[in-house]
Amino acid sequence: MTTSFGQNMQTFISGVLDSYGSLVPGIDIEFVDALDGRKKYCQAKLGPNTINKDDVETIHNHFRQAKNLGRTNNLPVQQHDLVIGILYGEPGKESNHYKYLRDKHDYSLHIGKDFWHRLTGDESFYTGLTQAIAEVAV
Repeated sequence: MTTSFGQNMQTFISGVLDSYGSLVPGIDIEFVDALDGRKKYCQAKLGPNTINKDDVETIHNHFRQAKNLGRTNNLPVQQHDLVIGILYGEPGKESNHYKYLRDKHDYSLHIGKDFWHRLTGDESFYTGLTQAIAEVAV
């Protein structure tokens, strides 16, 4: 995430929630998925239309490098442990660039409520977060 809002959200995710910034190049955060219990290597993106065509190959290369690093260090990184976490939005409304990463490269997309549920274990976290942001924005 390269915007100041995105950087603040990454700090919030890493500092307040049970996740942490990654030392793996190109991976924003690492967390244990509350639904499947596996460690995830996550590219965190702000919204469902926030990447362009050039970002697709960059994201793919970062994930490929993370998987290779896992193999080198004898860490069991499976394909579905490499995820794109989209902080807001609804499944089915993501751009074609995200769909390409999901469909062509088999990366998991966790969007909005699903992302926050997996990150926090709280199914209603996203609803509370969006309400708090709306209250502050008024």
